[in-house]
Amino acid sequence: MPLSGVSTDPAPLPRSRVEALDALRGMAVIGIIPMNVIAWAMLPAAYINPRADVVGGTGPLETALWALTFVLVEDKFRTLFAMLFGAGVAILIERARAGNAAHPLREHYARMAALMAIGLAHAVLLANNDILRSYALTGCLLPIAMRWPVRRLLWAAGGLALLEVTVIALWAVPAITGSDAASSIAAEAQFGAGGDVGYYLDRARETFGERVDRRIGEMPVMVISVFSSLPNNLAAMLLGMALWRGGLLAGEWPRQRLLRLAGWLAGVSLPVLAILAAWSIATDFDAAVTAANALAFSIPFNMALGVAYAALAMALFARGGTLTRRLAAAGRMALSNYLFTSVIFAALFHAWGLGLYGKVGRGAAEALVLLPAACIVLWSAPWLARFRQGPAEWLWRSLAALRPMPFRR
Repeated sequence: MPLSGVSTDPAPLPRSRVEALDALRGMAVIGIIPMNVIAWAMLPAAYINPRADVVGGTGPLETALWALTFVLVEDKFRTLFAMLFGAGVAILIERARAGNAAHPLREHYARMAALMAIGLAHAVLLANNDILRSYALTGCLLPIAMRWPVRRLLWAAGGLALLEVTVIALWAVPAITGSDAASSIAAEAQFGAGGDVGYYLDRARETFGERVDRRIGEMPVMVISVFSSLPNNLAAMLLGMALWRGGLLAGEWPRQRLLRLAGWLAGVSLPVLAILAAWSIATDFDAAVTAANALAFSIPFNMALGVAYAALAMALFARGGTLTRRLAAAGRMALSNYLFTSVIFAALFHAWGLGLYGKVGRGAAEALVLLPAACIVLWSAPWLARFRQGPAEWLWRSLAALRPMPFRR
């Protein structure tokens, strides 16, 4: 047995492209939109607490939509998206090693550096909630785990999730119980309706140039802030690597096994998530309770439901069909579609567009999800019929290679 305890078995040979996996990635990039639109349309606290919705508040429709997204969407598709990123890193490094690439790790870190540059540009120009910076940083850690056996990857993912739950709970429990008045006040200010509404509405009226100037000035904070999401993203990415190495994401599991896993994980997760949602509603969305449920107590169940979605999708998409092909095209252009969604939402909510920030409630915001979702499904396949990859994928690979890559078919 090696002293390190890390498997010394050669990495498995890379599989051929799996259409169901591409379709799952397409589903994931669409699935994160219902939560992203809240970040674009409303105050930051409204992402997890409808009491911070200055338009709709906690009316019956808004509460029902919040509950549905909390149980079925919030952090499930984000986790799934991060899982697929981890699997993608494993696939690319496996293929580079199998192809006897001279410097597979150098190529990987070049890709992460290029992704960080794209993410920083995205954060400055368009989106406050950019995830690419965190993915690039977290991706730099993944080669350490490339040769870990599946079981070790799963234990590491679970350990990181448990660590995050514990750390946040140490803050949340005193705030929930009222034993620490300062924590309760801070929770209300950050996650309730006590935030500075005027500050965010003034910021929403910025011109494009004013936004760029402000965001460049915030660059050090933007870089540092990505570290806060590192444990959660690393856990999801390690989980994705495990599911790829274990064959689930490679399309190697039989349909019945996939459906059994999906059913079991959903059966465990959904009741707990429903109870957490009911707890928040029963407290009239107490800031500490609602934040703790969203940021800590739901973490293991979000991850489990994300895996359930992956297993169910791999079972359904294995049969092929028009929808699968459409979603697979969207998944092959996941980076382009993620950025394209930001362009659409910026045009809707920024001052230099329609200026809808702070002017729509949760119902209207969720209805607007249909616009980018429809565009993604409709444009991806025709684009790939003419070009080798999406425009952002081409830019990413060209920046990493420091030369223009082939683009047209």
